[in-house]
Amino acid sequence: MNGSRSSVAKLLNGIVAGSKGLDRVEMVVCPSFPYIQQVESLLGASQVSWGGQDLSAESSGAFTGEVAASMLLDFGCKYVIVGHSERRSLHGESDQLVAEKYRAALNSGLIPILCLGETLEERESGVTEQVIGRQLDVVIDKVGVAGLAKGVVAYEPVWAIGTGKTATPEQAQDVHSFIRGRISEQDAKVGGGVKILYGGSMKPGNAEELLSKSDIDGGLIGGAALKSEDFILICQAAANS
Repeated sequence: MNGSRSSVAKLLNGIVAGSKGLDRVEMVVCPSFPYIQQVESLLGASQVSWGGQDLSAESSGAFTGEVAASMLLDFGCKYVIVGHSERRSLHGESDQLVAEKYRAALNSGLIPILCLGETLEERESGVTEQVIGRQLDVVIDKVGVAGLAKGVVAYEPVWAIGTGKTATPEQAQDVHSFIRGRISEQDAKVGGGVKILYGGSMKPGNAEELLSKSDIDGGLIGGAALKSEDFILICQAAANS
């Protein structure tokens, strides 16, 4: 929940300028809902795609404050984030609701970015894989493993976001490898092809090392995406990985 008309313009103009020559990197921005039309106008002629930060599992109706997939599509969105850790923790979104949102995105033609992750308590209790596996399995039960081939997965170590604690590249790789393996158990082709992003405070200073890991395909960027220079540096690291 950041931004203003002027800051969005400044940020996106910087991203568009910096993105030139980064043809090997797929770049997506997901603004707060009020700015999607502005983003569409600023990015429409660029190589950068855009999407929503969330969507409703419902297609329309009396759901005040919600945003439907069709509304995102109306403004050129290609992607939508589903099950972000803040939606799960602050708004009580269950695994089942996240799976329903993932299905709604797929059915509409949007590409869902499915967020998975464990809390500090879960990490310290040694149940990381159980938590990630549960979150993933509910989505697979809803849309089938083939449904994951049409989306993107993002691992968010909730315990390493804004807490002062840091996940090492090896810790991140271990979970990414687990996610890929879990999917591959059901379909090796889908598991091998799905993009798995890392969402644990990726920054210009750690992006290169993280992206060098075999199962880290990109980043779900938080704070560093609020500065076009930092975002572009991460994209450059991705281009060189």
